[in-house]
Order: sequence, then C-alpha cells, then structure tokens
Amino acid sequence: MSTSVSDSDQSTSAASESSWQKRNCPADVETLGNAAWTLLHTAAAYYPDRPAPSQMESMRTFITTFADNYPCWYCKDDFKKAMEKEPVRVGSRKKLSEWLCRRHNEVNEKLGKPAFDCTQVFKKWVENPECNDS
Repeated sequence: MSTSVSDSDQSTSAASESSWQKRNCPADVETLGNAAWTLLHTAAAYYPDRPAPSQMESMRTFITTFADNYPCWYCKDDFKKAMEKEPVRVGSRKKLSEWLCRRHNEVNEKLGKPAFDCTQVFKKWVENPECNDS
C-alpha cells in the first residue's frame, strides 16, 4: 500500500503553514513600540521607592542595554540621544517613572500623538482598578 501524500493533503498542509507564518510574523514598528513601552513602564511601576545601589545600577544597565539592542534603528538612536541629554533617573520609582514618561511623550510628539499627563503615571500603571486581579 502506498503512503504518498495526496494533493489535497499537501494543499491543506501548505495552507496551514502559511496561516501559521502569518500569525507568527515579527512585530511591526507600532506593535514593537507598544510592547516596549508596556515593558518599560511596568518595570518602572514596580521599581522600589528606595532602591539599593545594586538595584539602581541594574536598572541603569537594563535601560542602556535595552536601548542598545532595540531592533528599530531610528527609535534606538532617538532614545539613546535622549538618554545623552537626560540620563536615566533611577533614584526612586517616581523618578524613573517620570523619566520614562518624558521619553515616551517625546516619541508621542514625533508621532503626532497626544502627550500623556506624567502626573497620572501611577494611576495608569499601578492604581488602575480595571487591571487588578482581586
């Protein structure tokens, strides 16, 4: 008995492979940006109020290496230039969150998006009742 694959089985397999590929494409610039800001703001929201020196150095290194390895070259260059003008502030959760908010608003301005009110950063990222599991 032959174990060859029929033409219809091959077509189904090819369609399935194509469908899988479409669902698993690398992120485009917008999707990547949204995910990156979510990661950065969330990390800042849970950063200590009074970090130890080792935590400050770790966060400084994280932000720097994140920028160095970001896969969008012009986004990376802009972020690194902003860091040169105003180095990352890691002295507290509030300082880091506000620093990130300012960087995010610089990007929003370039993209023609409205600025986020940085005084509301904790309301959005920590105190949002819509995001609590309890």
